[in-house]
This record gives sequence, structure tokens and C-alpha cells, in this order.
Amino acid sequence: MNARNGNESLTNEKHLLVCRGTGCTSSLSPKIMEELEKQLEKHQLENIRVIKTGCFGLCAKGPIIVVHPEKTFYTQVKPEDVGEIVEQHLLKGEVVQRLLCKDEQAEKYMIEKLDDLPFYKKQKRIVLKNCGFINPEDIDEYLAMDGYKALEKVLTSMSRQQVIEEIKESGLRGRGGGGFPTGLKWEFAAKQENDQKYIICNADEGDPGAFMDRSVLEGDPHVVLEAMAIGGYAIGANKGFIYVRAEYPIAVKRLEVAIEQAKEYGVLGDNILGTGFKFDVEIRLGAGAFVCGEETALMNSIEGKRGMPNPKPPFPAVSGLFGKPTVINNVETFANIPPIINKGASWFSSIGTEKSKGTKVFALGGKIVNTGLIEVPMGTTLREVIYEIGGGIPNGKNFKAVQTGGPSGGCITAEHLDTPIDYDTLTALGSMMGSGGMIVLDEDNCMVDVARFYLDFTKDESCGKCTPCRIGTTRLLEILEKITEGKGTLEDITKLEVLSEQIKAGSLCGLGQTAPNPVLSTLKYFKEEYIAHVVDKKCSSGVCRSLVEYVIDPDLCKGCTLCARKCPVNAISGKVKEPHVIDTEKCIKCGVCFESCKFKAIFRG
Repeated sequence: MNARNGNESLTNEKHLLVCRGTGCTSSLSPKIMEELEKQLEKHQLENIRVIKTGCFGLCAKGPIIVVHPEKTFYTQVKPEDVGEIVEQHLLKGEVVQRLLCKDEQAEKYMIEKLDDLPFYKKQKRIVLKNCGFINPEDIDEYLAMDGYKALEKVLTSMSRQQVIEEIKESGLRGRGGGGFPTGLKWEFAAKQENDQKYIICNADEGDPGAFMDRSVLEGDPHVVLEAMAIGGYAIGANKGFIYVRAEYPIAVKRLEVAIEQAKEYGVLGDNILGTGFKFDVEIRLGAGAFVCGEETALMNSIEGKRGMPNPKPPFPAVSGLFGKPTVINNVETFANIPPIINKGASWFSSIGTEKSKGTKVFALGGKIVNTGLIEVPMGTTLREVIYEIGGGIPNGKNFKAVQTGGPSGGCITAEHLDTPIDYDTLTALGSMMGSGGMIVLDEDNCMVDVARFYLDFTKDESCGKCTPCRIGTTRLLEILEKITEGKGTLEDITKLEVLSEQIKAGSLCGLGQTAPNPVLSTLKYFKEEYIAHVVDKKCSSGVCRSLVEYVIDPDLCKGCTLCARKCPVNAISGKVKEPHVIDTEKCIKCGVCFESCKFKAIFRG
């Protein structure tokens, strides 16, 4: 493998690292790169390179430019800011203060260096090591960061069983949701006698608010290819498939480029690195069906069939794709493989907790200051993630709950904020790790509506193959909608609990078995909100419109007429400088008056 000395290049040249992940790309980072190139040419700065990268993680502050090697971290950059960065920073050596990252928790002071940002201090980047720091479309940059050394190591100095034992001893568990030991899965497939075996990367990331796998594919696609080849060697497979949803165009393009480059460099294809080992990878595009995240549904889709799950056993390791032994791991799981081979099982197992080793990548979203992508050691507490890394709840609002595991997970409340994050503790709280979605909720969220939102999603995504999921989720949603519309009864709450347990017990696959989790967890921790909806006909958060009533306090109303002028249905009347009133019959409960009142004279009840 011939790579330029990337580490030397990084120290001798000044680099402008520009995020070209999906988020920053949608915020004009391609135009920022174009403008940078123009400005560098204009000022004849030939020793400075502009490099496209994957996601830096701090999505709330994008678009991002990092000036290397000093690691100056510029945030929310616009194309019109580029000239100032070039002229002030690159020509004069003066930092552009106004574009530095603002720390919301430290009286909005400016932070210059990437390493000084609280967002990164408690993270440990293994999976995300290269994301934001290399050009994902340049194999030489991956090679310079020890890329494909693990593959070279296993092909030249390790037996297949030694590779499997290393993964087993590391304690790596599947990061796609189930948490099954990765080495054990590989061993099951390796023991099967067959003329053909397959490796599949599950990149069908369907959880609302989740973008972990997408970001890895966009920022470091070669790590997945290298890991799949290692897995192929370990189990005796010569063919791999990456199943990725078609609505990830940047990830798909970078995978295509990476596969072509890997074949050119001899790390994919026939006779890899001259060892006689053969392994090829193909991309298969999914149409965005959530159920295709389930491994048997995914394989059916690759085979050209409708994406519906099959009963197990047989398990894929015995009879999977086209009836052949198959190993399926998700993107994050694969991204851990090369570091484990390079640094050893004992290194990896020293990170995390007793039963959950290593790190976990989370897509942190919702009511949180620092939305973005984070990677923390297993055992990090929810409080550390939400308040120290995430920056806390914006606008002075109170934390209410955090939803982990997406539609398959559940809500965790403030009393459990000091819970260490690992597979077993989250399950014990009625939630789950899932693939890594973490949605933070504040006092303005209605938990009944949160359960309704997730049931609406899983009902639509049910493949319909089994009755408990197809009919059960529909009935659950109907009851939840009835409650949010103010038509529910106490009997309906009991029905929710009974029906949820029946769906969990009777559904064919994980989608149906976990679909009731948001209902059960919100009933467990926020039952009083359900009771308020059905008994008092009130939604304390003001989310369920049918249960909301807006009232003007005559003692606080100044008669400014702003609310009357803003009301879209003319439901507010009154004279200038006199208290106004709302006609509840006309009111459509849009909340415009509540949001626009400068004197806080309008109350929502």
C-alpha cells in the first residue's frame, strides 16, 4: 500500500478542515469550500489546503471550519465570512473572535481551540476517530491514520480463529440494538460448513432522530470496508453487502468512491495484499422501510423480496442470505473492529463497564443545547451526557425525560439521570440502548403525545405480516389519539397496558415486540399525565390542542391589541387600552396569541 506520509503532511501544512456531512452540506458548506479556494488563489496561499471532512459532531454549531494544526474552531460560518477568515487569520495570524464557538453554560464566552470545548472533553472517540479529520474520499488519508493495518495484520499473522477469539475477548457487543456478542456471532458462522458465506453491513438507520451510521459512512467509509473484509476472513466469506437507505446520498457516494479506491489499492477484490484472500463488497439501496433494520427483513430485501421478517430459528449465522451462513453487523459495530485488532482486546475491554465494553455513539437531539453526534465510554451517566456534553436544556426549561432507543425504547426520568449508560441498566429502566438515538424532552413535552408520536411511526412502519403488530399497534394508536383528543376514559388506560403486553408477547419480530415500549415507559413514569388527560381533560404541557384553553387575565392585559391583530380567526375582541377576551367557540387553539403577548397576560390551561 502506497500512501503519502499523511501525519507529516498534517504538521508541515496548514489545513482548513471543512465539514461536509449532511447537516453542514445543507447549510452551504460546499459554497464555503468554493469561496475558500477562490480566496486562497487570490492571495496566492499555495501552502494551505482545503479539505472536505465528515461530521465533527457538534451539529448545532455548523457549518464548521477547523484551522489545522492550531485547531482553531470556527462555527456557524457563512460564505460571506470566508474572506475575513483568510485575511485576518491566515494572512495576519489573528483569530476571528466573532466566529469562535460560544459556550452557552459559561456566560457565553468564546472558546478558540477544539480540544477546549466542553462538548469534546468527556468524549472518547474510537468509532469517530477519523470523522471530521480526514477527507473521506481520499484513501491515502485513511492509510495515514493506520488504515488497513488491521486487515494486513490478520491476513499475514493471525488465523481465522485467532481473529474471532480477539473479538470475543474484547467484549464487543452489537451496536445495532440487540447487544449480542459480536465474536460469538462470528464464531457461529465460522463453524458452518458451506461453499458460500456472506458479510452484511446493516446501514438501514431508521430511528427518528438517529444519524450515527450515516455520519460514520460519510466521514470514514474505509473503516467499514476494512472491518467487513476482516469479518469475511474470520468466517470464511468472500462476499459482502452494505445495505444502506437511498435517502443517504452523500454516504452512498462516499461508499462508492471508497470501494473503487480500495479495489485500486488491492485491499478489496482478488488476492488482497498478495495473500490469496478474496473479498468483494457491493452496495444495496433500501427504500427507507424501518422494518428492514431487522436482519431477516433486510436479507429478504437484498434478495429482491418484500422486506418482511422471517421466524427464527434458523438464525442468519446458520441460514441467512440466499440460504447461506451470514453475519450481519451494523456500521458502528464494524467501525470498532480495526481498532480492536490494532490495539488488542485487553485495550478495548478496559473501556466501559463489566458487561458493556468500549464506547457508544449517540445522536443527541431534542431539547438540548448541543445537538449532534457524541461518543462516550459505556458507563458514562445520562447527567454527564445531557448537562456536561450536551450543554443542558435551552431557554431555562426544566428537564423532563430522555428517550433512548427510538421507537423501540422508552423514557428515562430525572430521578435516573445518574444511571450509567450500558445495555443492562437501560433495559432495567424500561428503555434500551437501541442503535443510539437519544432525544431529550423538557417541561413543554406532553408524554402522552410522545407515546402517540412513536406509535404513529411504528404503526405506519409495520410490515403487516403478523396480526399482533399490524392490528395491535393500530389499536394502541387509536386509544392514544382518543386520549389526546379529550375523549379517553380510565378504562382506556387499562386497555393500553393490557394490549401493550399482548403485542410484546405475540409479535413476530423486534419491531412489534418493542413497539409498545414508549407507551409502557410513559405509563410507568408519567401515569398522572394520562389520568389528567382522561379525568380532568387537561394537557398540562399545552400540546394536545383539544385539551387546551387560552384565557386572558384582565388584570394583566394592557389592551395593546397585538393578540387580536395576530389571531388568524378573529377570536379575540376588545378596545384599545382595555382588557381583551377570547371567544372559546371561535378559538382554534393555535397558540399565536400566547406566544405574541408581551405582557404575559394570556394563560394556557
